[in-house]
Formats: sequence, C-alpha cells, structure tokens
Amino acid sequence: MTSEMTARMLRLLSLLQTRREWSGADLADRLSVTVRTVRRDIDRLRELGYPVDSARGHAGGYRLAPGTDLPPLLLDDDEAVAIAVALRTAAGGLTGIEETALRALAKLEQVLPRRLRGQVTALQTALSGITWETRGPRADPALLATLAVACRDHEILTLDYTTRVGTTTRRRVEPHHLVASGDLWYLLAHDTDKDDWRIFRLDRISHPTPTGRRVPPRELPGTDPAAFVANRLSAAPTRYRAIATVQAPADHVRARTRGLATRIQPLDETTCRVDASADHLPHIAQILIGLEADYALDADPDVLNHLRNTAHRTLRATG
Repeated sequence: MTSEMTARMLRLLSLLQTRREWSGADLADRLSVTVRTVRRDIDRLRELGYPVDSARGHAGGYRLAPGTDLPPLLLDDDEAVAIAVALRTAAGGLTGIEETALRALAKLEQVLPRRLRGQVTALQTALSGITWETRGPRADPALLATLAVACRDHEILTLDYTTRVGTTTRRRVEPHHLVASGDLWYLLAHDTDKDDWRIFRLDRISHPTPTGRRVPPRELPGTDPAAFVANRLSAAPTRYRAIATVQAPADHVRARTRGLATRIQPLDETTCRVDASADHLPHIAQILIGLEADYALDADPDVLNHLRNTAHRTLRATG
C-alpha cells in the first residue's frame, strides 16, 4: 500500500468515525477522489477488519457499523489533548465512571506523542479542582451516552419522565442538546406530542428507546442551548420562593455564583435582584451565602424559618 493510499485510507476512516452515515459522493468530495476509488478503499478497510456497512442505490451510503471490538480511533492533536485532560478531570456529576476514566487515560497516555504529553501536563498542572461529596442526583453514564447519540443523529426517542410532583408519563421527543448545570444534567428536546420545546432532568428520565426515525434538526428559537435552558429554568415554577435585593452590582454577584444566569437582574449600578427560588431549602441558603453582600429578602415563611434555624445553629456553634 503506497504512502498516498495509506494516508487517504486513514483520512477515510477518520471521516467514517465523525458521522453516522456518509454518501459515496460526499466522501469522494472530501477525499478529492472518485466514487469508484472510495468503493475500493472501503473494500480495503473491510479486508483489514473494519465493519463498514453500505446501502444500495445511487447514493451508496456508508457507515462504520458496531463490531465485536472497538476499532482504533483517529484523533488530531487538539482532540487527543482535550480527551486526555477531560479524562483526568472526569466524573463530576456522573456515577461510577472514575475508575473507567483512569483506565482509558492510561491507554491514551501510553500512545500520546511526546509533544502532546507536554501540553496535557501543562494544562493539568494549571488547573485545580475540588471534589465535593455530591448530595444531589447523579446522571447515569449509559443514559447520557444514549441521549448524546440521539442528539447527534437527530433520532426521535420515547422515554418515561417523572415530574417534580411524582407522576410518570411516556414522552416522544426529538433530542437537541445536553446541558450541564452544576451537578445536574438536562436534555433539551422538542416534545412531538406537545409541539413545543421541553427541558428534561436526566435523573428523572428512564427507559429511553430509540425509534430508528431520524428527522431534520429543528432550529432552536433565538439563542444557544445553554442560554435557552437557563432562561426556561429561571421561569419554571419552584416549591419555595426567595427574592433577594442585593447591595452589589450584578456583575459582582454573577462572578461569585454559578448557575443563576438570567436570574440575576441589575436594578442600577450598585444593586441587583437575585431570584434564589428553588425546590430545596438548603439550596436557597447556599445561594444566599454565596452572594457575599448585604441583601433584603422577600421569601416564603418556610424559607425564612429555615434560614433562622440555620443561623441559630451557627451562633450556638460559635459560642
């Protein structure tokens, strides 16, 4: 096999790994060869043991099918560095993935070129992380993977979803994006029955079932996925209401809190309003403590009682 052919086949394999399905014409265009050459290269990949499926017809679609073993992944320098750093810092908000991430990292670093090892080490030494015991719900990696594939392939899913009041219904959705906020993960999807965009917490999703039907991607109205989810979450009803008028600029508060997004509204150059409403009283207390500024609070009686009791315990503990 000539060096030119080898390079072309490696490029072909890399393309097959980036998308679920390619037409012969698209591959030929990307590789600057004829469709006939693509067919020959596909046959050579099959001879080497790569499970490449093809669809009959004029378009001649190809895809890298699941096999008995995971085929080698081809990564460029930036992808390799990103994966290595992500594996080293893995597992925030995910259950049971720490040991698996370390095994994968060991395999990757064993074959990293020396020039990339230096980049990974530099990035890692420049970053620090604090691991807290997670009290809230954690996402299932298998569920996360299923939803990620559905988002990538624009494939309709059916799933069971349990609402905040405990009722469970079967939903049919077009997955669009996964969004992480703190320790929680959300699926942004278009609900086909309600004909509207919906946000689903991953810890409340069960029995996701791919339908095999792929649809053209819908255009999200007006903004990017993270901002869309933040806006919807800030407008969603919560169990406890807590609104703080803070004696600090909005930018100052935003820099010292996370996950509040549009829930911080400037009133003037020196004050802002923060919507700290939530379903859990300790979460509200955590938000208010993180403000690091004086504030006036308009809140439900249950919120005020919880804050008073917390303050009294703190005072007793400090004598």
